[in-house]
Amino acid sequence: MALGRIPERRTTRVWSPSFGVMKWLSFTHSAIYLGLLGCWIGGVDGGLKTALGWGHGWGWIVMCLLTVLALRARVIPLWLAVCVAVVGAVGPFVGSIGFVVEQRRRAQLAGA
Repeated sequence: MALGRIPERRTTRVWSPSFGVMKWLSFTHSAIYLGLLGCWIGGVDGGLKTALGWGHGWGWIVMCLLTVLALRARVIPLWLAVCVAVVGAVGPFVGSIGFVVEQRRRAQLAGA
């Protein structure tokens, strides 16, 4: 490499989840969170609430990691990644709604 030249960018393929996998994982995370909210509102105490709480926490962490991979591979747009990773900690329904919106947008673009 000559002095002062910028090296060519290496294009290495990194594994990333598909749009469909991300969508269904988001729906699953929302269902877990809905169950957790139901336990909280209903006053359920004990193992179910604990299991759903752990499921939501770990689910959010996994969703964040997969979102970074999907964003880097350009599987999902930045606005959807923000919905899933940032807002998803306190409201995973936003990410699930975002996947529905993005799927409809893609269908409209494909039909046009």
